[in-house]
Amino acid sequence: MSVAKPSSRAGLVRTVLVVFMPFAAGFFFSDLYRQINAVIAPNLIEEIGLSAAGLGLLTSVFFLSFTANQLPLGVMLDRFGPRRVQAAQLLIAAAGALVFSFGQSEATLLIGRALIGLGVSGGLMSSFKAITLWFPRERWPLMNGLVLAFGGMGAMAATVPVEALLDVVGWRGVFLGAAALTAVTAGLIFFVVPEKPAPSAPLSFRRQIKDLRRIFGDREFWRYTPVCVTAVAAAMSVQGLWAGPWMVDVAGLSQQTLAVYLLANTGSMSLGFVVGGFATGALGRIGIGLPKVMGVSIVLFMAAQLLIIFEVAPGSVAPWILFGLFGHMVLLTYAHLSRYFPIEFAGRANTCLNLAVFAGVFVVQYGMGLIINAYPLDSGGGYGAEGYRTAFIAALGLEVLAFAWFLIPGRPRDADG
Repeated sequence: MSVAKPSSRAGLVRTVLVVFMPFAAGFFFSDLYRQINAVIAPNLIEEIGLSAAGLGLLTSVFFLSFTANQLPLGVMLDRFGPRRVQAAQLLIAAAGALVFSFGQSEATLLIGRALIGLGVSGGLMSSFKAITLWFPRERWPLMNGLVLAFGGMGAMAATVPVEALLDVVGWRGVFLGAAALTAVTAGLIFFVVPEKPAPSAPLSFRRQIKDLRRIFGDREFWRYTPVCVTAVAAAMSVQGLWAGPWMVDVAGLSQQTLAVYLLANTGSMSLGFVVGGFATGALGRIGIGLPKVMGVSIVLFMAAQLLIIFEVAPGSVAPWILFGLFGHMVLLTYAHLSRYFPIEFAGRANTCLNLAVFAGVFVVQYGMGLIINAYPLDSGGGYGAEGYRTAFIAALGLEVLAFAWFLIPGRPRDADG
């Protein structure tokens, strides 16, 4: 069964229910798995005996397998469609969560985490591809923002709710439950989402691979990629892992307060996605384009990082709310690339960017672990404040360089104004 892109209100509601919601649920689990180590890190350190470098590797291997799949994923999405690709990949994620739940050693946990990363690597890209197929072009930034908001809710679920479940079923029980729900979501996507024919005849694999050179050789692609990569790498690395230990070791928060602060941080991230989607559309109608929206959000994100780095009110949740609100608005780049390139390029263009983004996240997150591990522990046995400060400054320095590149005059004019 296939249906044209919705033009009526009833058609839009139906498309949201049978297309958007299943894909958004898949991305919910992607961000839940990405974020969850920030809460269970103390349990893994105590039970498995992980060091800071080991914890950084365990968390970042998710991004390594995630990244390795991006180019094949783009080709598969443009050739086979998001429905079949995403359903199959979520089953891999469910298998990875099952392996992780039974892990007794760092090696087993690494295997499970790598499978999870591989399995959820299509969550966002499949959703974006489905949006380009099912929704009108003018709705893409908003729908992308709403998908990202669902991911934010997944990240929120990995805070206070997971913290509460740890006392009931433990971290192994949490992963067993997540594995079952991920498999159910795969079934929903495969059996509920209708098949949507591509707008043009499928291209050969040779042609699809050849088109990747056009994407990687495009100057507009490289205008946005560095600033998107560095900002998202900093945001994901801190939110997905180092925020939790920092709040305990530097700010002195209890485990319960930590979960509340992480919830506020990820809640503001979800709000930022929706605000960014609405703002881009509204401001675009009055002539304020995407580069200006992104530029302001990046500056505010860097300001939030400075508040954290220099421990301005370290016990306050306010800097973390600002961090979450503005840390991911650069993800509007995906909607821009979907519009900038021909629609048959949408899957590959976004996965090319995703490849760069998650390679950056892997490097930055693991690098932060190495830097933090290089400094002596504090008197209480936690990681030292100087190590955190050095690691966070290093990530911020990369962002400043990329932002300067983004602002260089003479780059191609943004297609959205």
